Amino acid sequence: MKILFIGDVVGQPGRKMIEQYVPKLKAKYKPNVVIVNGENAAGGKGITEKIYRRFLELGIHAVTLGNHTWDNREIFEFIDDAKVLIRPANFPDDVPGKGMVYVSVEGYEVAIINLQGRTFLPAIDCPFKKADELVAEASERTPIIFVDFHAEATSEKQAMGWYLDGRVSAVVGTHTHVQTADSRILPNGTAYITDVGMTGPYDGILGVEKEAVLRKFLTSLPVRFEVTSGRAQLNAVMIEVDVKTGKAKSIQRMLINDDHPYFE
Repeated sequence: MKILFIGDVVGQPGRKMIEQYVPKLKAKYKPNVVIVNGENAAGGKGITEKIYRRFLELGIHAVTLGNHTWDNREIFEFIDDAKVLIRPANFPDDVPGKGMVYVSVEGYEVAIINLQGRTFLPAIDCPFKKADELVAEASERTPIIFVDFHAEATSEKQAMGWYLDGRVSAVVGTHTHVQTADSRILPNGTAYITDVGMTGPYDGILGVEKEAVLRKFLTSLPVRFEVTSGRAQLNAVMIEVDVKTGKAKSIQRMLINDDHPYFE
């Protein structure tokens, strides 16, 4: 089984890259499951129902979120009805939405879990304990378990990879918007990468106008961050999983931008 995961979609530039390249990637690589992280899809913060539904129309099977889950208040109106929209599972149990979904494809089930780190991010419930709980639950139904760990610290992401090695098919990091070059299969069969990278503006800083970020660093004054326009990029990984064991067989990084053009 092939799982295509596309990193943090940022604003309209990111959505345009999804529109342009998801059909091409599906035609070329034939993934069985396509997942995107959509927590920045609406103007850089949050997601709307319209954007979520458009992702599904493009053949995306599930949409994960992160620390910007609640930034667009429209989400409270539809998250409980959005069957494959996944917010971090380690938010308190009484908040809306769900932290794990099962996707059925070609006779197999894939469990998709979203977790959020706590280092340099709001101190919500422990992601490691929540991972134990959900992985145990998912393992009763399927060996194919995919984890999007939305976290700031590289050490926390690596810790989660090692913690879940052999118990899940993949642990992929999101949130920091820069693709890391450490994709690997851990010793017990879990595919891992510290950060998949972002899908959105190529010439900004983490997707926002570089002038505003520079002003923040130079003055330490409050500034308003806006998603920048211009050239765009897409960052993703393709993971191949043994459907019987749930072990990863390979992980391939993908980067599409003007310096790394896409070839049919």
